[in-house]
Amino acid sequence: MPVSFSFKGPGLWYATRATGLVAFLLLTLCVALGVVTAVRYSSVRLPRFVTVGLHRNASLLAVVFLVLHVLTTVVDTYTSIPLSAAFIPFSADYRTFWLGLGAVASDLLIALIVTSLVRLRLGYRSWRAIHWLAYACWPVALVHALGTGTDPATPWMTLMTVLCIASVVGAIGWRLVAGWRGARTQSRPAR
Repeated sequence: MPVSFSFKGPGLWYATRATGLVAFLLLTLCVALGVVTAVRYSSVRLPRFVTVGLHRNASLLAVVFLVLHVLTTVVDTYTSIPLSAAFIPFSADYRTFWLGLGAVASDLLIALIVTSLVRLRLGYRSWRAIHWLAYACWPVALVHALGTGTDPATPWMTLMTVLCIASVVGAIGWRLVAGWRGARTQSRPAR
């Protein structure tokens, strides 16, 4: 029996939802791992090169799922969303504000990826300054998902959202405490 594929019906809608959710979960993992990497955390169980490698690979997978999310959104015939709306904020006719936030988040993520690819040519200070955009990209992507998505009111999506927020806030809190402790131990006079 031949397999048929249609640009109409719920198939692409499910694909758009699924790829968007996976992209956001991977972005959450990237932010949490980025925080762990930034404080140079390492242990016997989790050496630093593992967290750095996981951060890079999760970032690449997030981009793959973001591309799939954008493509399935553009190809779906339920609404007419042009490809340019994924990169030019607030240019779509459909859910202009919420899709515009998605475009802002994707632009920030593209800036992070491009500058990471040219990190050696860019210099560490410039790269790091731009990399702080990750702290803006993640909440913008979250608000995009909550505003334009069809699942925010469902219990499973509420739980997923709470877990993602707790992960990122917990990682940032841990980084602040670890940084504070590190600064405190460095400022102590030598005996």
